[in-house]
Amino acid sequence: MDSTQLLKGVLDLAVLAVLAERDGYGYDVVRRLRDAGLEEVGDASVYGTLRRLFKAGALNSYVVASDEGPHRKYYGLNDTGRRMYASYAGIWASFAATMASLVKEGHA
Repeated sequence: MDSTQLLKGVLDLAVLAVLAERDGYGYDVVRRLRDAGLEEVGDASVYGTLRRLFKAGALNSYVVASDEGPHRKYYGLNDTGRRMYASYAGIWASFAATMASLVKEGHA
């Protein structure tokens, strides 16, 4: 099974989860996702997800000066984003439990 297809379906939740921990700029979010075990996540996919979530009203953004280059645009969850994260996390927990049950039954 190609895990990149699975990742596409849960990237919004993964990005929201990372930002629920603390605000971050684009590449920081990519790095944190990869450090968490999602090594296949693409930079463009994460940047697109951040833009889409921002446009949907789930994220706030602000610019911070950087000593190492251009200013960085940070993203953080707002109230809408926290509600979205809680909803998606509940849906994921239910789905994951169902899949775990199905896979277990299939191996019996």
